[in-house]
Formats: sequence, C-alpha cells, structure tokens
Amino acid sequence: MGDLPGTPLFKYIKREKEGKGGAEGRKKKNSSPWPPFIEDLSGAMAVPGVSNLHGPLRCWCPHCTALQSVRCYSHGSHETDEEFDARWVTYFNKPDIDAWELRKGMNTLVGYDLVPEPKIIDAALRACRRLNDFASAVRILEVVKDKAGPHKEIYPYVIQELRPTLNELGISTPEELGLDKV
Repeated sequence: MGDLPGTPLFKYIKREKEGKGGAEGRKKKNSSPWPPFIEDLSGAMAVPGVSNLHGPLRCWCPHCTALQSVRCYSHGSHETDEEFDARWVTYFNKPDIDAWELRKGMNTLVGYDLVPEPKIIDAALRACRRLNDFASAVRILEVVKDKAGPHKEIYPYVIQELRPTLNELGISTPEELGLDKV
C-alpha cells in the first residue's frame, strides 16, 4: 500500500528509477538535517487521521484516546451471578470432561476474585468422581479453603453445604485427612 501512485514513497522510488536521484533531482529551498526519504514523507500526513502510506490512522490526542479507552474497555452486558454459576456448573457437568479440562476449569475459576459457590464445587467434585481422581477432589477443597482467606466463616459454610455430596462420593476433607497439620 506504501508504493501507490501519488504517495511520497512512490514519487521517491519513481525519481530514483528515472535517474533523477530522488530528492537530489529537486531544487532545495533550505538544507534539512533529515535524509531525503524522510523529507518526502513529511507530507504523508497532510490530512489528519490519514496516512498516504498506511491508510487511516487512529488519533492519539487526549480527547480521542479517552474515548477509545472507554470504547475498548466496555464489554456490553455483564454476566449475573446466577448466569456465572450456571455456566460453571454446566462446564463441570459435561459428561466427556477430561482431567485436563477439570484442572483448567478450576485454575480459571480460582483466578477470579471470589470463592466459588457450593453448587459449582459440587459439580467439580462430581466431575472428579467421574474421572476417579480423588487427589483433584481434595485439592479442590484445599483451594476453596485457601480462597476463603481470612474469612473463617466461609469454608465451614461451604463444607456444611457440601457434606451430603462428600458423604455420597466418599470424599474426605483435607482436615479429615490431616493435611491441615502438614
């Protein structure tokens, strides 16, 4: 796109091919410290926002930059808490989920600034059972305890809500296994 007729680059190349020496073939009004090629490009942005070499350009003035950042960072509609929970429950309830997808899902979920709801953890524990992965099930419970952080009331609540599932699946908590003392 840079060597279209009418662009400074094209004119420079054309003068070179004709043997006129590019900028040397013209009369110079004043000496410039810039090489002839740069002098030829000085008119490339005569029209604001349009480059003869590269086409339309983004404007970087403070006003337009602020508008662009608002445009770039607005994501439209946001997911509600119920939709978020349903999405993760659906993810972990996939019948063909494999161990990598389970770990990837938990890693992504742990990356959020929240403690997962008991129904999400329930679905993840059931996925562990389908995969016969006891270690991942215990690790999920450890991660939930870690995510609860200094809020000591969250982890007991989650375990209380998950107790029927833990009993059904035969999963022991990290405390029952003595892993909290290690």
